Amino acid sequence: MSFLEALLLGLVQGLTEFLPVSSSGHLAIGKEILNIESENLAFEVAVHAATVLSTIVAFRKEIFSLIIGALKFRINDETSYLIKITISMIPVFIVGIFFKEFVESIFGSGLIIVGVSLLVTSSLLMLTHFIKPKERELKNRDAFIIGVAQALAVLPGLSRSGATISTGLMLGVKREEIARFSFLMVLVPILGEAFLEMISGDFSSASTGIEPFSLLVGFAAAFVSGLFACKVMIALVKRAKLTGFALYCLVLGALTILWTLI
Repeated sequence: MSFLEALLLGLVQGLTEFLPVSSSGHLAIGKEILNIESENLAFEVAVHAATVLSTIVAFRKEIFSLIIGALKFRINDETSYLIKITISMIPVFIVGIFFKEFVESIFGSGLIIVGVSLLVTSSLLMLTHFIKPKERELKNRDAFIIGVAQALAVLPGLSRSGATISTGLMLGVKREEIARFSFLMVLVPILGEAFLEMISGDFSSASTGIEPFSLLVGFAAAFVSGLFACKVMIALVKRAKLTGFALYCLVLGALTILWTLI
């Protein structure tokens, strides 16, 4: 992977991670167009970690408040919120422990799964236009259901933010609250995966087939573009409908499937 390719893919990852259009799907499509092959998921893990870092920067005040509240060692708004985040991580933890090899095999199965998953993402986003329950506060049960949506979104092409935000909206969770929760709930799983990859040696140049400088460029590009996209998406969820993104995923999914069949 060259410097320019890493830069382009890093930008794509950062811009699409927070928008409900699937960053993993766009990375897979980008690799296909640029004819890039890598031996494992190290680049994907690195750029995902970069966007998580941009989330930490964007929500630094909220995260600091949660930490301070937790350090009081009593039940309060902060600890209750952290309990919900912990509950949301249970499904993705199960997938990561028992189905990691299966997920990695899916990432190498070609673009057909990406195209189909983009169509699923489109359907979920469109459903928020028709299913509009009365808004309420986030509950522990909601956190688990949203966590299941996040676990299913390990499929390339199925947008994590699209799945979690649309699920939250269809459950009736307030728009501002589900946007915040969707971005914060992913911090520990992705950072944990990046840490495991690092200690396993899977980030070495020999293992990844990617030069360290290219990996760093991709990380930096994903961080900067992710910080921008994070703020944009929060504003969009608060004020706008998601049908425009649903149409985009529908068109891209159909084109991706056609690409694989031609």
